[in-house]
Amino acid sequence: MKHSLLFVLSAVGLLLGLYGAYIYGQQPQPQPPLFNPASNPYANGIYAQGIIESDQTEGENINIYPEVSGPITGILVAEGQSVRKGDTLLTIDDSVQRATAAQQEAQAEAGAALLAELEAEPRPETLNVAEAQVANAEASVKTARDEFDKQERVYHLDPDAVSKETLDTDRDALEAAQTNVEVVKKQYELLEAGAWSYDIATQEKQYMALSKAYAASTALLGKYTIKAPADGTVLSIEATVGSYVSSAGTYDTYTESLGPIIVMGAPQTRLQVRTFVDEILVDRLPDSANMEAQMFIRGTDAHIPLRFVRIQPYVSPKIELSDQRQERVDVRVLPVIFRFEKPEKLALYPGQLVDVYIGERRGAQTSTP
Repeated sequence: MKHSLLFVLSAVGLLLGLYGAYIYGQQPQPQPPLFNPASNPYANGIYAQGIIESDQTEGENINIYPEVSGPITGILVAEGQSVRKGDTLLTIDDSVQRATAAQQEAQAEAGAALLAELEAEPRPETLNVAEAQVANAEASVKTARDEFDKQERVYHLDPDAVSKETLDTDRDALEAAQTNVEVVKKQYELLEAGAWSYDIATQEKQYMALSKAYAASTALLGKYTIKAPADGTVLSIEATVGSYVSSAGTYDTYTESLGPIIVMGAPQTRLQVRTFVDEILVDRLPDSANMEAQMFIRGTDAHIPLRFVRIQPYVSPKIELSDQRQERVDVRVLPVIFRFEKPEKLALYPGQLVDVYIGERRGAQTSTP
């Protein structure tokens, strides 16, 4: 009885094991892909990774850094907004610079007033005083001469009536009065001539220096208002009101690095894609006159024809990491730029990674080296 039970249990366990093996051995039906992977549409096409950019004749994007430092006091645009050249993007606290400019303006105005004063000399009131001093000095001469003449006549009539010492004293007083008239007249002539030309020239230079200092201070004050350098679209704003910015940009909390406070691109009606062709494939690139390409949008079945624009003739390291200063890659690539019209019903944005196949236009003449 005991052996029969063991035999039955063994048979049941064997059947369960065989059934489990059968169940687990069944292959599940694969799910259909959400999109078809990009396939090479050219017989000898070259694959390259690309990044969408604004359509520009040079460079990648407009990276805006401030030329001054301080906290941001206002942001007047939003990401994705179209702006015109000269539109105000943001403002930086300019209270200290504004006070400095006002001080230098006052100094320039003081310099201008002093220059005008020198050029306006002599003052009529000053000349009137000098004329009165000349008249007073001449009157003193007359008084001294009358006194000397009187004493001299008396002395000649009766030498004992006037001492020789008194006569000499009156003569000295007359000569002193005559000398004083000459001095007063020279002072009048000096006042009448106005300010010395060298003093005016010195003050002109001083006023010019103060004016230029004020102009430089005013120009620097304008740097606290960041304006759009060209027509375009605001792609990203990397700071907010209250953030401290400097000429190195603004600190990004997530990447822990400094970057531009605003990134602008050209108007988004047309975009371009910058492809990076591996240096070992550069020799296989078709002639630029016959080159064409197709761009495949990741996550979709969409593909867009591209039109060749230019080759950036500089092979550079391929960028793969977020912090370029810590990049440690050996792959070097040649940037090739293509242009395309943005589809109306397809969401595409600058900075988006795409797959690109570069080939030769059908029917093109292949050049032989």
